[in-house]
Amino acid sequence: MKYAPVLFVVLLSIICLGQCKDLIVGTSFNNRLIWQQKIEYNAIPLKKRVKEAFYSDAGQQIIKGVIARDLDHTDATASITAGGPGFSYVNLRFKSERGSGLNYQLEIYT
Repeated sequence: MKYAPVLFVVLLSIICLGQCKDLIVGTSFNNRLIWQQKIEYNAIPLKKRVKEAFYSDAGQQIIKGVIARDLDHTDATASITAGGPGFSYVNLRFKSERGSGLNYQLEIYT
């Protein structure tokens, strides 16, 4: 019984490590998917690959959530550089680890 807190912390850290590759900002619960795109970039040995994605809604609908899932579970990063939840536009930057490519699924919800 005294090992229960240690086991809980270990399991929680494993779950966090598994989800740290994805970017989840805002919420997708009970919201409508308005845009979906697959972000792919081939690998070049010893180089980091960078790709940007832009979305702007002509109807000026407010974005409620942005989800970028790393389909390859690499050490690539995704970040919002402008806009996002609360705005009608979003700019995202994807950066791969050295010598690896990008493979993300991007979803935007209103």
